[in-house]
Amino acid sequence: MWNAEKLADVRSLARRMCFGLGLALLTAGAHGASPADPNKVVHVAYDAADDGFDLVKTQNAYSIRVGQAIFETLIGYDYLARPAKLVPRVAEAMPEVADGGKTYTFHLKKGIFFTPDPAFKGKPRELTASDYAYTFKRFLDPANRSPSTNFVSGKIVGLDGLAEKAKKSGKFDYDAPVSGIEIPDPYTLRIRLNGPDYNFLYSIAYHGLGAVAREVIDAYGLQSGMHPVGTGPYMLSQYVPRSKVVLVANPDYRGFTWDFAPSADAWDTQLIKDMQGKKMPQVGRVEISIIEEEQSRWLAFQDKQLDNDKLPQSATLAAMDGAALKAALIAEGVTLYRMVEPETIYTYINQRDPVLGGSSLAKLALRRAIMLAYDTNAQITQMRMKQAVRSNGIVPDGVQGFDPAYRTSIPYDPVLANKLLDRFGYKRGADGYRTLPDGAPLLVKINNEPAAIYKIHAEIWKRGLDLVGIRSDFVIQNFADNLKAATQCRLMMWSGAWGADFPEGENFAQLLYGPNAGQGNYACYQSAAYDALFEKMKVTPPGPERLPLYTQMNRQMEADGVWHVDVSRVRNWLVRPWVKGFKKHPFMESEWAYIDIEKH
Repeated sequence: MWNAEKLADVRSLARRMCFGLGLALLTAGAHGASPADPNKVVHVAYDAADDGFDLVKTQNAYSIRVGQAIFETLIGYDYLARPAKLVPRVAEAMPEVADGGKTYTFHLKKGIFFTPDPAFKGKPRELTASDYAYTFKRFLDPANRSPSTNFVSGKIVGLDGLAEKAKKSGKFDYDAPVSGIEIPDPYTLRIRLNGPDYNFLYSIAYHGLGAVAREVIDAYGLQSGMHPVGTGPYMLSQYVPRSKVVLVANPDYRGFTWDFAPSADAWDTQLIKDMQGKKMPQVGRVEISIIEEEQSRWLAFQDKQLDNDKLPQSATLAAMDGAALKAALIAEGVTLYRMVEPETIYTYINQRDPVLGGSSLAKLALRRAIMLAYDTNAQITQMRMKQAVRSNGIVPDGVQGFDPAYRTSIPYDPVLANKLLDRFGYKRGADGYRTLPDGAPLLVKINNEPAAIYKIHAEIWKRGLDLVGIRSDFVIQNFADNLKAATQCRLMMWSGAWGADFPEGENFAQLLYGPNAGQGNYACYQSAAYDALFEKMKVTPPGPERLPLYTQMNRQMEADGVWHVDVSRVRNWLVRPWVKGFKKHPFMESEWAYIDIEKH
C-alpha cells in the first residue's frame, strides 16, 4: 500500500527520469538555468493544512501559497510597490486593450517550459496560449465545482454558454471554440469580454489562473491536486498531506534579476542594499511544516527551526513590548515586519440551515440576537492579544471601497438580543436555555479548528450565547475539512478569514453574491436586493461612485443576519538575520523566489 510520502518519492524519481530525457532540449529552449542554490533552504510553518494544489478547486490560502510558487499567471504584482502594482509575468508586456476595454491581447514569452512529468511522455512541453485558454475553461467546468468561478464567469464572450451546455450534457467540451478566447498564434491570447470589467486585470493576476497543462490534468484526474506541474520557480518534491510540503527550485526556470524600486516604506531601504542586482531565485529548497498548535510553532521559531514566521498571537506577551520586539529577540538579530492584513474575519450563519436559516421575522430576529451576543472587543483583547483591529464592514482597510466612517448596525448588546428573543417567542426553560417558538430545542452548532486560540474563540461565543439563553455546541475539526463542508453549505456557523486577492472591494462583496453560494459564498446567502446592488456596483467605475453601493450592501447583509464582521489581524512577521529580502506582500502569498538565505 503506497502512503503519501512514498507516492511523492516515486513521482519525484519518474520526473527525474523524464527530466534526463529532455534536458538538452529544455535547456536550449530556456532563457537560462535557475541560479537557485540547493544548499539554501528556507524553513517555514503553516498553521493549517492545505487541501491539495489544484487551484481551480480550492480557495484554501495554504494551498494557494504553495501553488503560487509552482504555477505562473500572465501578469502579477511588483514585489515592493505600494499601492500594489500589476506587472507582466509570463506576458512580454501588459496587454493591449481595445474596443473600449472589452478586448485584451496578451503576448507570451517564448521558451517557457513545464517541469518534466511522465504525463509528457519524455518530451519537453512548452507553455503556450492554449494552456491559459484551457485553464480559464476549467473554472467553469461543472465537474470541478470551482469555488472561484467569479474570476471568469459572466466575463468572457461565449464561455458561460459552454458551461451551460456542459450542465445539460454532463460533459464539458474543452475542444469547443469560445468566441471570446482567440489564439491567433501559439504565443498570443486574445480575450473578448461581454462588457467593460474594471477589475479584469486583477482577475488575470489571480493565482488560480496560473497555467496548467491539459495532459497533466488528464493523466492524474481527481488526483491532480497532488501532482501540480507548472512553469514557476519551484516544483513539488515531497508531499505528506497535513504534515509536510517540500518544494525544490525548478532547474529550468528562466529566473530574473532582483531590481525593484522602493516604496515609501522605510523597510525597503535595507532590502535594496541586500538584494539589488541578484539573480533570482536564490533559495533552492522550501520546507513547509504544518504546525497547527500556536505554542508548538512558537517553540519551533525560538529553537531556530523556522527562518521566518508570523508571531502566534498567544506568544505576543513573550515577544513584544507594545508594537516593538523585546530586547532578547533583537539581540538575536530578529527583525519585525508589522502590517494590518487586508482581510475580513467574520462569522457566518448558514442561510439554508433548517434551524437558523429562513426569511421569517422570527428567524431574522434569532440570527440578529446571536450576532448581538458576540463581544468583538473580547476577541481583540483575549484571543488576539490586541494584535487586531475592529472591522465594521465587508471591505477592509487597505482595499479600495473601504469606508473609515462606516459603523456596523450590530454592536455587542446582549440586552437587546434578549428583548428580541422574548418578543419573537423564544422562551426560556427551567434550565435557562431557550426553545424555538414551537417548543422544539434550540441548539447552535459552531465549527472551529483544534488550535488553542480557537478554544478562546469558543469561550467568547459561549459566554455571549449563555447571556441570551441560547445553548451552543462547538464542533472541532481541521481547517481543510471545515472548508470542504462549507462549500457544501453544511455548516450551521463558522468563522473564516478572507484575505484580499486584489485591492478592490468587489473581491469581498462577491462573497455574499447569490450565484456564488457554496463557491466562496459559504453563508449560502441569496438576496435579490443584495444581488441587484452587487450587479450595479460591477458596472460602476471603482472609486467614490462605488462607496454608496458598498454601504447599501453592508446594510442589506446586516439586516438579513448573514455575517458578524469581526476584525482584521495585525501580523507581526519575525525574520531571522540570515533571511534577506523578506517583505510580505498584501496580495502575493509566496515570497520565496524573492528572498535569499545567507547563513555564515
